[in-house]
Amino acid sequence: MIRATILGVGSYVPERVVTNDELRYLDDQHVRRDTVQTETNDEWIRSRSGIEARRYVPNDGVTTSSDLGLFAARRALDDAGVTAQEIDCIIFATLSPDIHFPGNAVFLQSKLGVDGEAGCACYDIRQQCSGFVYGLQMADTFVRTGTYRRVLLVGAELHSHSLDYSTRGRDVMVLFGDGAGAVVIGPKETDDPRDGVLYTHCGADGSGAMDLHLKIFEIKRAPFVSYDPRDREQNLSMYPQMNGKKVFLNAARTMVQSVGRALEKTGLTWDDIDWFVPHQANLRINEAVVQYGNIPPEKALNTIQQYGNTTAATVPLTIDHHRKLGTVKKGDVVLSTVFGAGYTWGSAIFRL
Repeated sequence: MIRATILGVGSYVPERVVTNDELRYLDDQHVRRDTVQTETNDEWIRSRSGIEARRYVPNDGVTTSSDLGLFAARRALDDAGVTAQEIDCIIFATLSPDIHFPGNAVFLQSKLGVDGEAGCACYDIRQQCSGFVYGLQMADTFVRTGTYRRVLLVGAELHSHSLDYSTRGRDVMVLFGDGAGAVVIGPKETDDPRDGVLYTHCGADGSGAMDLHLKIFEIKRAPFVSYDPRDREQNLSMYPQMNGKKVFLNAARTMVQSVGRALEKTGLTWDDIDWFVPHQANLRINEAVVQYGNIPPEKALNTIQQYGNTTAATVPLTIDHHRKLGTVKKGDVVLSTVFGAGYTWGSAIFRL
């Protein structure tokens, strides 16, 4: 039988490391100032999120999220031994596209040099922190049904240009970083039910949509920017807003349930799983999921300490980070669960 399998993995993070200590001095162009811009500190950030640092692109207005995706995509293609010309479908997950439309997948296609009249199919998905698992479910179905043979799935985010660098915005601002992750997915003929992508499941609950949102393109407002963006009394809707406590509780509960469902539906146990890779939103959430989900803590992999929350990129970025360290190896079985704005969530089990 034909199963979808992960042929290659790649990731990319910008060179600039922004520590918690530096973050408090950054202005809205993330330039370091001599005076404190945000009332926060390393202890405050670590105690609430576990984050120690994050990566930012240069503040020159040149780098885009599709550029980050390109770097990760090239590494995934090299890892898979696949050329860009062999890709017949691109799925790009992001909440921080280069422009409002068209989506990033077509920009990535051009940057890979595979555009033109014979260009491959391009999909953009906007499931925020759940984007990778949603995209993996799509790719798995496409490959197993023979719709596409080589799918490039990319999650890439550029948050640093759209955060509120002030005490008002610190609850959200301290969490996010820039980065990208990618995988190449293709068919494999096998009768082994534990090979390739074993399981995916996605869900959503729109009643929580406004607990984490950005209203800049709200259809009720025209023109969309009908205020002075430099006036702090008017510009709140420029920036992401979050009901942190509600998001935390729903994320922890839903991710625990999602993990349990994955194991129940597949009949697997933690003896069959090598690694647990949760979405990297908050280390405290992941610790709660491990505790209440009865997950062996030694199997849980995190990178939020180094990279912050890179939303759609966190799962492949975390896998590739630990693969480079020699922790994760080819053939390992990964259970991943994600939760994001919407609310959206999902889980997947796959062999690398």
